[in-house]
Amino acid sequence: MNIEVTNANNADYLWVVADRIRFLGGVPGSDLELLDIEVPPGSGTPPHVHESPELIYILEGELTLRQFDADLLPREIKAGTGTSAMVPSRVPHNYSNGSSAPVRMLVMLAPSMIAFFCDIGSERPEGAPDYARIGAAMSRHGIETISLAA
Repeated sequence: MNIEVTNANNADYLWVVADRIRFLGGVPGSDLELLDIEVPPGSGTPPHVHESPELIYILEGELTLRQFDADLLPREIKAGTGTSAMVPSRVPHNYSNGSSAPVRMLVMLAPSMIAFFCDIGSERPEGAPDYARIGAAMSRHGIETISLAA
């Protein structure tokens, strides 16, 4: 076996709505995959829950992470450069970039999430998201959106 080398310039990538996701590879014999994700200003995810835990490390910028409690009240965490955050399996959460600069992060997660990203990703940034297509893919991959009370 040889050492496999992947970097931001030669990694396969997809656009998932506005975020660019680079696939850096996995650890053979494990359930771990590493992604390099660029989150532009204003981008983020809806509140959701899934089986895969996530380990996030912020390379550049400041990301807002939210964890939702049993009453769906958010606990907001500002994660700046050099911050690591672990999101356990089945914990309701989301992220957003409310700053005026891009955020770049490394994310380690299960291959099931890679399959989801490959299912909804495209080769270039999309215009308006196709929420019906994304919702159907979420259902196929066991990702549930969380409805927050108004």
